[in-house]
Amino acid sequence: MLDFDALWDYNQPEETEQKFISLLMQAEDSGNIGYLAELLTQIARSQGLQAKCRIAHETLDRAERLLKEDLVVARIRYFLERGRVFNSSSRSMDAIPLFLNAWELGIQSSEDYYAVDAAHMLGIAESTPEKRMEWNLKALDYAEKSPKASRWLGSLYNNIGWAQVENGKLEEALELFKRALEFRKLQGTPNSVFIAKWSVAKVLRLMGQVDESFAIQMELLAETEQNSEPDGYVYEEVAECLLLLKRSEEARQYFSFCYDRLILDNFLATKDPERIERIKELAGRSV
Repeated sequence: MLDFDALWDYNQPEETEQKFISLLMQAEDSGNIGYLAELLTQIARSQGLQAKCRIAHETLDRAERLLKEDLVVARIRYFLERGRVFNSSSRSMDAIPLFLNAWELGIQSSEDYYAVDAAHMLGIAESTPEKRMEWNLKALDYAEKSPKASRWLGSLYNNIGWAQVENGKLEEALELFKRALEFRKLQGTPNSVFIAKWSVAKVLRLMGQVDESFAIQMELLAETEQNSEPDGYVYEEVAECLLLLKRSEEARQYFSFCYDRLILDNFLATKDPERIERIKELAGRSV
């Protein structure tokens, strides 16, 4: 049977969903119930990433009906994906028990990769910064000790880094983002390296090291323009640096570029409308 996990492209969930659906008939005919159940959980995940939460729950209902006690990995993945769909639809209180189930079953069965996935999701879904940090650190400890879970290290360095930014611990955050960058370079995934560099540069700006931050962001800007893929978040950081460097006219131009792209980001517009409004004002777009 084909390793469907190798088909994942998290930046293209709709295409990924279609790839998974194309395997369904073969999976159904195979008689391998565990494989079919796991495939359905990943179809649901791809649907959740497209905000098709009702359809994702229906897909997970189908997976749930297949689950048996001995299908340990399928059960863990079901808990994870049901929890993720709840969490992405702002129902974290429904998600947390499912992530806890996945964590406990992952630990009991030595499925370290999925256990760390569950802990990392609890580090996102929990209600307080203290609980989120506790779970992130627990996930990091497991990932550093288990070769099976080591692929999570980059994400965990990133998540804990942003938690430290939220706590005002910028030096600790910078160290974590630098560790994330080195890890991503070893992985050889260009998009993840790009994000890690951006994170390092942003924290440098927050620490007052504006020239160094600006130089990194301009490198990233050149990279996006070369690939014809303008990035609103890079434009935003370039603009913030220019503002601090007292280059207000240039800053306004880049805030304008930023606004044109980030206004299309439905998640950001919903989660942080004040940020969008500030960018709009600095871009000179206020009516």
